[in-house]
This record gives sequence, C-alpha cells and structure tokens, in this order.
Amino acid sequence: MAMIQRAATIFGWAALVFITFATLSPIQSRPTLAGLRVEHFAAFAVTGFALAFGAPHRTRGIAVMMIVSAVILESVQLLTPDRHARLLDALVKAIGAVCGVGASRLALGWAFSIEPRTSASAKRHR
Repeated sequence: MAMIQRAATIFGWAALVFITFATLSPIQSRPTLAGLRVEHFAAFAVTGFALAFGAPHRTRGIAVMMIVSAVILESVQLLTPDRHARLLDALVKAIGAVCGVGASRLALGWAFSIEPRTSASAKRHR
C-alpha cells in the first residue's frame, strides 16, 4: 500500500502543476477535453483524491490546500490579459477538490477494512 500511496502523491503534485499550467497559459494553449465546468471539477477531484490517498493522515490540510489553490489560481487569472476569473469557476474547483478528498477517505476506509481479512485469509491457506 505504501508504494501506491507514494505514486498517488507524486501523481497528485504533478496534476496540480499541470492544472497551474493549464490555468495560467494563454487560452489557445489550454488543453480541452470536455465542458469547462466538468474539466474544472474533474481536475480538482482527481488531484484531491490522489493527494489525500497519498497522505491519509493529512486529508483536512489537503482539502484546505486544494480549496485555497482553486481560489488563488482563479484569482491569478485576473493578471493575464486573455483570461478571466469567475467566482463560479473557483467554487466548482473547490467542490471538486472536496469531493476528491472525500472519495479518497472512502476508498482508504474500504481498503483498510478489507486488508486485515485478506491477510488473515492468506495465513489460513498457507
């Protein structure tokens, strides 16, 4: 599990770097996959999930960091000439982050609840 959590942490930080690039790059350089609100929600949900999965004892701090990141990244768009900051976009990003962190908590709870049974079962079959 430790290896998976380490990979999740690395992926989460890489995703946050990519989100920062996509948010601050010129609009024509910005990659698009789906509708803007869906992309905003999904990007922050996946990043929040990965970071919280990688550091399960720091989920509250990660949730706060992700919300602050959403607000800061949206606000910094005011400094770029071809981008605009919207409160709704920041809210969608923050909600995505919280949902991702929450989903991570659920996944970790499920993983840790079945882990002891798997270990005990493996010992009986040896």
